[in-house]
Amino acid sequence: MFKFLKGVVGGSGAGVKDLPYNIGDPYPSAWGSWSHFQGTSKDDGSPVSIFSISGTNAQDGHLAAARNGVKRLRTVRHPNILAFLHSTEVENIDATSTKITIYIVTEPVMPLSEKIKELGLEGSQRDEYYAWGLNQIAKAVSFLNNDCKLVHGNVCLSSVVVTQTLDWKLHAFDVLSEFDGNNEAANGPMLQYAWLVGAQYKPVELAKSDWTAVRKSPPWSIDSWGLGCLIYELFSGMRLSKTEELRNTASIPKSLLPDYQRLLSSMPSRRLNSSKLIENSVGDFWMTEYFQNKLVDTIHFMEILNLKDSVEKDTFFRKLPNLAEQLPRQIVLKKLLPLLASALEFGSAAAPALTALLKMGSWLSTEEFSVKVLPTIVKLFASNDRAIRVALLQHIDQYGQSFSAQVVDEQVYPHVATGFADTSAFLREMTLKSMLVLAP
Repeated sequence: MFKFLKGVVGGSGAGVKDLPYNIGDPYPSAWGSWSHFQGTSKDDGSPVSIFSISGTNAQDGHLAAARNGVKRLRTVRHPNILAFLHSTEVENIDATSTKITIYIVTEPVMPLSEKIKELGLEGSQRDEYYAWGLNQIAKAVSFLNNDCKLVHGNVCLSSVVVTQTLDWKLHAFDVLSEFDGNNEAANGPMLQYAWLVGAQYKPVELAKSDWTAVRKSPPWSIDSWGLGCLIYELFSGMRLSKTEELRNTASIPKSLLPDYQRLLSSMPSRRLNSSKLIENSVGDFWMTEYFQNKLVDTIHFMEILNLKDSVEKDTFFRKLPNLAEQLPRQIVLKKLLPLLASALEFGSAAAPALTALLKMGSWLSTEEFSVKVLPTIVKLFASNDRAIRVALLQHIDQYGQSFSAQVVDEQVYPHVATGFADTSAFLREMTLKSMLVLAP
């Protein structure tokens, strides 16, 4: 049986030497009994996150739950759920005991609590970022509850991690279970590993292990409560230590308070479905007042750019340079800038987007500009869109000095030179002027 379980988890070796990743520094916190490390791939050095948990008894409940977490994370895929890369289970035997360690390797992330400290956002910028993050976690929870009929069981600050582009991802799937609502007569545990959940995070029916009540409740009732716990921990700046603290609403934004209270209804059937936090039953994108802010609207527009018509895009990109000034700078550079660069490269963004790209790029160091912006600009020189070509030449003094001679010779000049014979007099003039920057 144990060998079979090791096979399920994907174990492939007898030691960490067989893990194709290097384990680096640990983060100060992780969910449950797990440890969370920075890591890199032995193949190409790309960053990853490595989670590990150990035990000395093959039948240890923590290890059994961890195997459940590995299996679930491997099979459940969603943009707002942590992306699984690899897992293995290792036995270390010494003279006195056997130590079993389970490793999960994922995309590189850091604990939300640590990222919040690092960003140091305050006031409206903090609220805008929290609104965006909560929106993402609500989508992940809604996917689990409504689409998959699964219960996460422990949505809280510790079960959320943040990617390099500052997106929030849900993880910690050890308690994750199928919602067994068709079997109301059963009184056995529906969440086999619910004992892992801290008492402070449990709604009444879960705290009492009243499985009949849990089965009679909607599939989202436990995780909606968890979203309420997450909101409390976010805005209070403190970990929840006892359930009663959830009644202290002084730190919750007034526009979010009605939803917060509905998530934490004492009656499971009346708790707010997470899907209602983000969309109505028709599927139109609308949100409670708290979620209507510049950052959420801007990122959302960028993510569904392909659905927008040319007039909407043009208006949006003309406003974007000024709008970017008002948004949290780190989120603009780590989230919006990559979205914008990608949209320009793949042709879904209009020429005015280039002005916004260069504006954001001006906030980067020279090294970062060369990595994050310059490759996109080089690719755009091959564009057949005359408006893009004109925009590139109009702004060439802002970036032209960053080109290496080789890039100019091989990738830029051959495309620019076609402008000398263009039918547009303005494009011919701009091509000639660009030589002042490119010729040296």
